[in-house]
Order: sequence, then structure tokens, then C-alpha cells
Amino acid sequence: MYRILLAEDEKSLRDALKLNLELEDMEVVTAENGNIALKKFEEGHYDLLILDVMMPELDGFAVCEHIRLKNNDVPIMFLTAKDSGEDKIQGLKKGADDYLTKPFNLEEFLLRVKSLTKRSQRNLKGGIIEKFTFDGNEIDFSNYKAKGNLGTFDLTKKETALLKLLVDRKNEVVSRNDILHLVWGYDVYPSTRTIDNFILNFRKNFEQDPKNPVYFISIRSIGYKFEWHDK
Repeated sequence: MYRILLAEDEKSLRDALKLNLELEDMEVVTAENGNIALKKFEEGHYDLLILDVMMPELDGFAVCEHIRLKNNDVPIMFLTAKDSGEDKIQGLKKGADDYLTKPFNLEEFLLRVKSLTKRSQRNLKGGIIEKFTFDGNEIDFSNYKAKGNLGTFDLTKKETALLKLLVDRKNEVVSRNDILHLVWGYDVYPSTRTIDNFILNFRKNFEQDPKNPVYFISIRSIGYKFEWHDK
């Protein structure tokens, strides 16, 4: 039985989709806003996430990006009332696998769900390992390990999440607010100095000259950028 997390703030649509998915012998866990969706995702395993884009407290794009920092395998489908190419591109850039515009045909929705859940099972069997290398450095996001100037070392979950956020958005400036929201969450706010200390550690481990960084760049009064162009 496939297990699906359905996050949709419109109760009538949420109930209708849940009923139809259960008629297809799928287990469905529901959430009415983005924060609840994240909490339920942390508490269990899912074969597919279905996220409404325009949800209260935390929208679907933010939920998707937060999840992709920790899990790159679970398929994600967006449901949205917005029918614009820019919104679809933004959703796919955040890490979504599919995008369905409301109102939609129920049969088409169910066919897409079945396709994505089958892909989820293939991913599990494949044992995908997420790694990123740059100039002799290596980050293993799956095992919380890295290799840098001082050899191989362990990463904390927060360090891994921050590295993945910066790498996923390489060559883009990531604001301090985005870092706080996506890595630490909306309920816990550390001091912004904590972020600075993480960046200093990354420079010490990955930069040839930590005082003159070329990868982990500070953007004054805004945030940080991971600078890397594939060679």
C-alpha cells in the first residue's frame, strides 16, 4: 500500500482527494497548512507528497524546498490555481516532480499519482546516494560526511542542511531569512551569529585560504552565496 501526504487547505477538495485515493487502496495522511505538513513528514515515511501551493503559514514551495534539503528521492506533486509558466518553472526548480493546475480531471490526477508512486519505489530500490564534489572537496548528504582540507569529517544535520541549501542554489544569494526558515524552521530561530559560525567552519574545511574565500561568499547585510561553476 502506498502512503501519501496530502497538504491542501481547502477542506472539501482535501476530503474528496483523500476519498478517491483511498478507493485506489492508498493510505492518505492529510494536512491543512504547510507547517502541519512538515511536522507530519518528519514523523513518517511517504511514497508521495501532494502539496497545494497557496497554503496558510507556509506555502507549498517553501515546504518542498525544506523537504528537498533532507530528502531528494520522495516524489512531490504541486496542486495550484495558478496557471502560468513562471509558477510551473518555479515549482520544478524547487524540486517538484509534477505540477497540476486546478481545476483538474480526477482520472488524470489519479494516473499521475500512480506514476509518481511507482517512481518512488524504483528510487528506494536504487539506493541513490547524494554526493557533491568541488575542487577535491566532497559532501555526502546521505551519510552526513565530508572531505576537505583536513581530511574526512562528520557533519551535523544542520550543517548538512545548510550546505545542501547553498549547493542547491549555487551562484545565487541566499538570504539570512531563507536560511533561518529553511534550515532551522519557523518555530526555532537561532542567533544570526550561528549562521556566521557555520560559514566560518565551512571555509576552514573547504577553502584553500579561509580568510579569502572563493566558494562561501558573504553578501553584506543580505546573506551568503556558494560560488561554483561546473568545469
